[in-house]
Amino acid sequence: MKRSGPLFTLFAGLVLGLFMLSLNATTGEGTTSYGKDGQEPAASVTPSPSASPSKASPSSSPSGSASASPGPTRTADRPKTSYAGRTDDDTSAVSVSVNGDKAIAYFCDGRTKESWLKGNVEDDGSMKLSGKHGAKLEGRLANDRIRGTVEIDRHPYGFTAKKAVKPSGLYRATTEVRGAKVDGGWIVLPDGRQVGIVRRDDEPSAAPPIDPETGTVTVDGEQLTARPVVP
Repeated sequence: MKRSGPLFTLFAGLVLGLFMLSLNATTGEGTTSYGKDGQEPAASVTPSPSASPSKASPSSSPSGSASASPGPTRTADRPKTSYAGRTDDDTSAVSVSVNGDKAIAYFCDGRTKESWLKGNVEDDGSMKLSGKHGAKLEGRLANDRIRGTVEIDRHPYGFTAKKAVKPSGLYRATTEVRGAKVDGGWIVLPDGRQVGIVRRDDEPSAAPPIDPETGTVTVDGEQLTARPVVP
């Protein structure tokens, strides 16, 4: 019986050693490891959702995006073009010469009544021209023609002037013949007819015909050259 005491003590020590060894292993997993210099390494930070890069706003335009579609042709780029036609009552002729945003018009009945008018052409083709003695023209250019109204001596004339192809169009000659100031205007219509007035010292009369190919015309025995009117 006396020998059992040391064995019991040895067994109890062994159990206690195993218990302490197990305890150290368990508590070691929760300890913080250190670097070689003995300093605790900086704790890693998990980025929060707010730190993630923001996406580009849908309204933002990428630098490589296609440019906006071009707008309508600018008025200033409108080519030189003449338009000629008759008034609605077929008593007179009207011609309008357009160059960019400028226009010159001529109204003529081929006998004694005429008027030169000028003004601007807007981006939408509308125009308001004015001349001497309160003459005015309002119209709109669209589809290769001008539709409008010209008012002469407070009398309105509706008209339609279609695009003129040479030699039709608007012509004018200004010079001096035998001491008299001569100013002539001609409208050559698309069908070849001519309407014009020549003023000698401001006295109107029907104009002699011009040669549409060269613009030559004979006035009081003198040969003149009528040239296309350009604003």
